[in-house]
Amino acid sequence: MVETIGNPLSWTAKSLAGAGAHVAHMTETLGGAPEIARPRVRHIDLHDIRVALRKGVEDFAVLRSDVAFLCLFYPVIGLALCWVAFHQSMLPMVFPMLSGFALLGPVAAVGLYQMSRRRERMGEASWADAFAVLAEPSFGAIFVLGLFLLATFIVWLLVADGLYALTMGPAVPVSAGAFLHDVLTTAGGHALILLGIGSGFIFAALVLVVSLISFPLLLDRNVGLPVAVVTSFEVARQSPETVAVWGVIVAVSLAIGAIPALLGLVVVIPILGHATWHLYRAAVMPEETVPRTLRSVASK
Repeated sequence: MVETIGNPLSWTAKSLAGAGAHVAHMTETLGGAPEIARPRVRHIDLHDIRVALRKGVEDFAVLRSDVAFLCLFYPVIGLALCWVAFHQSMLPMVFPMLSGFALLGPVAAVGLYQMSRRRERMGEASWADAFAVLAEPSFGAIFVLGLFLLATFIVWLLVADGLYALTMGPAVPVSAGAFLHDVLTTAGGHALILLGIGSGFIFAALVLVVSLISFPLLLDRNVGLPVAVVTSFEVARQSPETVAVWGVIVAVSLAIGAIPALLGLVVVIPILGHATWHLYRAAVMPEETVPRTLRSVASK
């Protein structure tokens, strides 16, 4: 039978049906495979961070051309956000955009986790391996968790805009110099700095605890989104000081990488991304070490 293109209405209906089926399949993966046991976590310390960073640097040294190619989009998007803020006379939003953009770092680094995973298993990897994430059974859960980080970023921007209106008023700064002068020399500016840092810390801490090892765990095992997030919280609960130190290292590294027009992020993001994979390996016990009794309970 000859199949025709059909009218626009029927074509649209078929497209929506196909998209709905894809979304439904992704939703089914959120709970993970029932036969996979819940991961068990270990206490991690500063030694584990040093080892993770060393291995992250080693991965970057081997894959530097591939990961640099993948991570170029990060400073490009950051600069584009700044251009939009300046162009639209939204100077007060430049810093919230740059600092809040780091909230999307964990999802942007998923491809790096995959490359480290591939190199760990096969001894080699390339930028093409990063796109294998799309074929992973847990891609739906990874996608939804990424949407959560995007929503968190948007909420942060709304909060930052509200704080500026509360402390500095609704007026748009006449210039970057005037804006900096008002922020640094007025009571409203000082209040903006304190409130901004405080609220920004809350958002950063939330993202750190939620995504610390959840993305690598979802990539490595199809445990489902709820289990991955709970496991990430459990790592933070067992090793709060270590997780706090890791958060400071990430924040300082991103700040340093952002100084030369964000170009330093091409180096900083890959190292942190690869190191996060190795920190996950230190924090979560290998699957084969989980007692058989736990596996049988999880499968019921």
